[in-house]
Formats: sequence, structure tokens, C-alpha cells
Amino acid sequence: MTDQLADHHWGVEFPAQPGQLAVVRARLDAWLTAEGLAEDDRYDLLLAVNEAASNAVEHAYPPDELGLVHIEAAARPDGSVRVVVTDHGGWRVPPPTLTARGRGLLLMRENVDEVLVDRGASGTTVTLVLGPRHRARGTVLAPPPPADPVDVTPRDGWVEVHVRGDVPAHAAPAVRRRILTAARGGTVPVVVDLRALGERSEGLIRSLRAVAEAAAAAGNRVVVRAPEDGHARRALVAAGVDQVVDLVPHV
Repeated sequence: MTDQLADHHWGVEFPAQPGQLAVVRARLDAWLTAEGLAEDDRYDLLLAVNEAASNAVEHAYPPDELGLVHIEAAARPDGSVRVVVTDHGGWRVPPPTLTARGRGLLLMRENVDEVLVDRGASGTTVTLVLGPRHRARGTVLAPPPPADPVDVTPRDGWVEVHVRGDVPAHAAPAVRRRILTAARGGTVPVVVDLRALGERSEGLIRSLRAVAEAAAAAGNRVVVRAPEDGHARRALVAAGVDQVVDLVPHV
């Protein structure tokens, strides 16, 4: 295994064997640290990359075939980090008894801002993007999101979310992660209350799209309660979010 280093780029190719993963994580973490990524962001990204790489190791190749997994990372000028995990096998469907599997995609979505999966005849490519919250050496690109823009309350078998005040675009990652963490990656039903939403809602719209996508992958729908004549409902309808969530009035 040899690291492929270039200006703000890192890459590695390794045999599809479980024992290789710890070494890959350590080397990627070292590169991310050198690029100035904050510890919390490194932790989130490494979790997602490890899940994608583990899936490739476990499912891409037959037991008697020694395949390869390739990881390529780039720290982009806007401060985001993009990691691409590629295999050249044909994914095998896990046995029905492995019910804990299949949640890897939810875990990835819970920890990074964008997940793209491309499965083809020549292999599978998973692209993971951590948003542009920090430049190299920790320079913040955007102001921090409002403190606790959402109030999350676990209920009996579901999660209730109350949104308070403005949720601008740069708050979307924090809001999305807060909700998905409480909802266990979308596997627990979510009800979102928007009575106290402020005038700015672009961050909430982005968050709800991601939460709805994760919930749909787990067979759930997100329920959103919004006043019938309020700006929250109008914003969701204008953005088409009402097509991916169950938008209901308050009773």
C-alpha cells in the first residue's frame, strides 16, 4: 500500500481485505490533519469513508477473488473535502440474516453533507463530500449556525422536532445532522413542527430534503406540520419539498 500524494490531494489503492482498513483510516486521518480539517469534521468524514470502504471490501468481490479498492481525496479551494471510494467488482447481495447491513448508506448520509453512489458493470463508486465549513488550517468560511435552531424530543417510537427562528443556508449541515442523529439515520420516524420557523428557511429546506431521502431509504416518511397560510408552507411547496415529505396542517 503506497500513499499517492499531490498538492491538496491524497490517494491509496489496497487489497480488499478487512485488515487493511485500519491502516487506510490512519493514513487518511493524517492527511486530513495536515490539510487543517477540524477534529470533529475528520471524525465524521472518516466514519463515512470507512463505511464505504468496508462495504467494498465485504461485498464487491467473491471470497476467492483478491480485488482492489481505490480511495482518492481532494481538499477543494472552497474548503470542502471530496473523497471517492472505488471498487471494480460486482456487488453481492448480503444474506437476509444480515439485517444490520443495509444501514451503511444511512450512516454515510448522517456524517457527511453529500453522498453519491454509482453502481455499474465495471464496479461501484461512492462519492462523499464534506461541506465547506473550514479552510486549511482551520479558517472558518461561514459564520456558525444559530445556537440550537432545532429542539429534538424523542418520543415513544418516533422523534419530534421543533424549529425555532431563522435557518439560513449555512445552518443546513448542523440541522440535518442533529435530526438524523436523533432519528438514527432515518430509521426512526420524524415529525417536524414549523410553527416557530423564522423568515429564512433555505437551510431547513436543504436539511429536510436530506432527512427525507434518508428516511425513504429506511422505508419511512417525514411528517412536517406547518400552518396552512404560513410562510413555512409556502416555502416548502415552492421548493418542491412537499413532494418528498408528508406536509400536514396543525390541528
